[in-house]
Order: sequence, then structure tokens, then C-alpha cells
Amino acid sequence: MPVDSRRICGPESTQSPVIFTVNKDIKQDILLNGERKNGRKLDQIRPLFLRPGLISQAKGSAYIEQNHTKVICAVFGPREVMRKEDFSMKGQLTCEFKFATFSCKKKRQHQQDAEEKDLSVQLLEAFEPAVQLDKFPKAQVNVYITVLQNDGSALAASITCASLALADAGIEMYDIVVGSSVRIHGDVMLVDPSEEEEYRSQDCNDVNEGNVVVGLMPSINQISALTSKGEIDFETISQAIKTCIQTCQKVYPVLQNALVNSVKAKT
Repeated sequence: MPVDSRRICGPESTQSPVIFTVNKDIKQDILLNGERKNGRKLDQIRPLFLRPGLISQAKGSAYIEQNHTKVICAVFGPREVMRKEDFSMKGQLTCEFKFATFSCKKKRQHQQDAEEKDLSVQLLEAFEPAVQLDKFPKAQVNVYITVLQNDGSALAASITCASLALADAGIEMYDIVVGSSVRIHGDVMLVDPSEEEEYRSQDCNDVNEGNVVVGLMPSINQISALTSKGEIDFETISQAIKTCIQTCQKVYPVLQNALVNSVKAKT
């Protein structure tokens, strides 16, 4: 049988390196002696960095860092609707969410997968109540969110980042949408969970184990987005929502200052 002597033959069998780092037989333990492993308090968020107007080619943009979670967003429009069948007297809003291929421990695909499409829909539903779509009839606004590094609470960070980018683009809104997330671990609630602390169904299926993400318009005190994972009873999820609302109210002045400083820098 002919053999290609110039080709280096690989091993006959291979194993993914992920199996050496993740042990699915061990129950997820996110607390160490009743405290968070990263040293934060239960209600303490990670250090927050915001920068509007980062992408010069876009109408509006924003960048957010929450420790090792890094998200960038670009907004284009209002511009003409490309397809005639999508034409409407009411303005249209589209959201596209994507993890960068290098953003997670496991490499992501270039094309959107099912999780990213689902998160895109959740983001769209979060912004539709906040954006005044009637202000740009016969036109559409496109929002593109990319997670550069994922260390937990990516959806909440994306909501905050995209909202800041929409405001930077001059899109009229009823209010800025601020995102916040909580990890429910029995009777304990961890604000702004990291990737290690986030709920994973394969590690734990107990009651009152899960994640809650809230998108809030603070000045009018209305929730525009609410998603949850896991099996959580009504009283616990109600308390988690209240905790998220309090966190959003704390972050709101930071967004306002970032926008004011951005406007002053442009003028």
C-alpha cells in the first residue's frame, strides 16, 4: 500500500483537553466556607469600565469590561430597509449577538449557534420596549454585540453595553436599559456571578439553583427583560428580581456619567 512519507501521521485516537479540566461527576460548589472564592461579598459587583464611542465607523458604539468579561457593541442606522417585505411605517430594530471564537474556554464557531440566536432574541425583546421605534418610520436600526471575553454574566453586560451604544448613536429611547444578573444557590444569592459561579444544569439540578437576568429602565422603574435558568420557587425568584433591580439602580449613575463625558469629549 502506498505511503505518503512527507506527511506526519497523527495519533490514531485523540481526546479533547476539556475532559481534563471539567469533572461532571463532581457537584458544582461555588462557595468556600460560606464565602465567594474570588473574595467578593455576596452583593458586590465586579469593577466596571465603560467607554462609549469606541468604533469610529459606527453611528454609535460602546465597550464594557466587568473584570474579565469584555463586550463591544456597534449600532448602525437608522437606515433604509433592505427588503421590501420588511417595510413598515414603524421603525425596526435588529440585534445580533455573537461570541468571538476566542472568547470562551472552548472555541466558538464563526456562524451563530442556537445559544447565540436565543440570546439575540432576548436582547431584541429587552430593547423593543425602550427604543422609540415610531421616531424612525420606514427605517431600521441594527445592533451588533460581540463578546470578546466571557467570564460570566455576558447577557447582562451585553444589555448594558448595547443600551449605551444606542444612546451614543442618538437613538431616542424612553430610558437606558441596565442589565444585572444573580446566581441563586439555595438560600444564597450571588450578584454578578463569574463563569465559575454561573448555573450549569449538568452540574446541579436541585431546587432553588439557577440564574436570573433582569433588564431595567431605572428612571421609569420598568423591567424590559427577565430571563431565568433552573428550578426556582416563586418567593426566591421574586427576591432575586428585587436584588437585580437594586444593582441596576446602583449602576445607572455610572452609565449617565459615561454618556455625559462622551458628549463633552465630542464637543
